[in-house]
Amino acid sequence: MAEASDKIGVVNMSSIFQQLPERAAAAQKLENEFKERTAELQGMENELQTKIRHLQRDGLTMKPSERINMEQEVIQKREAFSNKVQIFDQDNRRRQIEERNKILDRIQNAVKKIARIQGYDIVFDQNTVAYSVQSKDITDDVLKQVQ
Repeated sequence: MAEASDKIGVVNMSSIFQQLPERAAAAQKLENEFKERTAELQGMENELQTKIRHLQRDGLTMKPSERINMEQEVIQKREAFSNKVQIFDQDNRRRQIEERNKILDRIQNAVKKIARIQGYDIVFDQNTVAYSVQSKDITDDVLKQVQ
């Protein structure tokens, strides 16, 4: 429990995160990083859809062996596509977390610096506090520090 002499402040971490230009830059960086793989997956999906439509349209008039070969090809392409999507999602999620954590580390360091400068003993994230006095909010100071 905080002693009566502790100076306590609050900061809105999510607000700072949303306002930082680095967030948009990181999103653009990730989009560029995954652009080729996204295009490849879209191509695979289009090819798979074309094969499925062809099979649905012409499957009844094909020789049984041709239909079976095409069905197997569709199954293989669907599995390959599904596996690539799963790997893509994992890689994309991992990279998003990495980039987010870099930004959050900068914010956390700025919070520590502002807290030391202004003499705060404890700083809580505003989203975890039910009530605080506006004068104890250091969000603007932290935002200036990280920009």
